[in-house]
Amino acid sequence: MLTNSDLMALTQLRRALHRRPDISGHEGETAKRIARELTALSPDKLLTGLGGHGVAAVMDSSVTGPTVLFRAELDGLPIAELSGAPWSSEVPGQGHLCGHDGHMVMLLALGRLLQRRPVKEGRVVLMFQPAEEDGSGARAVVADPAFAAVAPDWAFAIHNQPGRPFGNVATRAGLINCASQGLQIRLTGRTAHAADPLTGVSPDMAVAELIPALRDLGAGGALDDDFRLATVTHVHMGEATFGIAPGAAVINVTLRAAQDAPLADMVATAKTLATDVAKRGGLTVRFADCDVFAASINDARAVAVATAALDTLGIKHRAEGVPMRASEDFGVFGWGAKAAMLCLGAGEDVPALHNPDYDFPDDLIPVGAAIFEQIARELLG
Repeated sequence: MLTNSDLMALTQLRRALHRRPDISGHEGETAKRIARELTALSPDKLLTGLGGHGVAAVMDSSVTGPTVLFRAELDGLPIAELSGAPWSSEVPGQGHLCGHDGHMVMLLALGRLLQRRPVKEGRVVLMFQPAEEDGSGARAVVADPAFAAVAPDWAFAIHNQPGRPFGNVATRAGLINCASQGLQIRLTGRTAHAADPLTGVSPDMAVAELIPALRDLGAGGALDDDFRLATVTHVHMGEATFGIAPGAAVINVTLRAAQDAPLADMVATAKTLATDVAKRGGLTVRFADCDVFAASINDARAVAVATAALDTLGIKHRAEGVPMRASEDFGVFGWGAKAAMLCLGAGEDVPALHNPDYDFPDDLIPVGAAIFEQIARELLG
């Protein structure tokens, strides 16, 4: 069990991480801090630089058995913090406003527990993943040749969830987080004087046609296998002046589906629509694929293990509030392992994730660590 000294030290560490957030792809300092903390736990193997700045510690029983991976995230968000906490972010325009600082410390707490009382068989991998917020980190980690040495049979993650009763868990077999992708559409024509617009090629009619056409790709609705949602998030055209007819425009749209294949179909259809509209309008078009998240699908066997652990701990759990429309860069770990994501209640009156006044509740640290440890015991003894 975690002692009072443990909890004090872990809380201080969480707040130290909170003060110095790193955004996706730039987690070097956070990764160094995590590697130092893990080194103090004397793991059997420590991997750094996985998929960028990823860090993984292996705690090996030396007895043949499965490999169980527990994941936390290293990155913060490019959002200025307004929580007012004494440990608020010291980095302008950046903050741990999704709770990844707390997730990291829950995993370090698990490391302490397993150091004192090792598992009887198999291996535990403490995986600190980079670039979760933009959807690029898990793919980069799994594609890294070094990952083969710690490739898991089972994978688990916890994400805190404001709005849910403190310490309660939501999970289910099947879809838990939607697949999604940002698509940027750049239309280019030719600017002109506003008094002679016909001497140019304006994207205005193309933009007017594309916005409703893109929205028609998915209207949302029930989160079943047919769920699709297209959200136009940003539009820019021309200059903020009255003397120039525009010659270029940008449309950003987020496409979302319950599965990876339907999402790929949506992306292809959106690109075809934009290509056809641009051609008719005498425009050129370019695309950028951004923030690509695979669907997170919970394996029924992994959910059964997790719920058995929750029952042992006396933690309430149900499937209310899941699956979620929001995406999570954990699904990739489930491509080669039996995986499950758990949503851990942070309290009903806690500010929402990605809000500037959000702060991870430190009292969740021992709860998350206990869940992770009990899952490890269920599988490895």
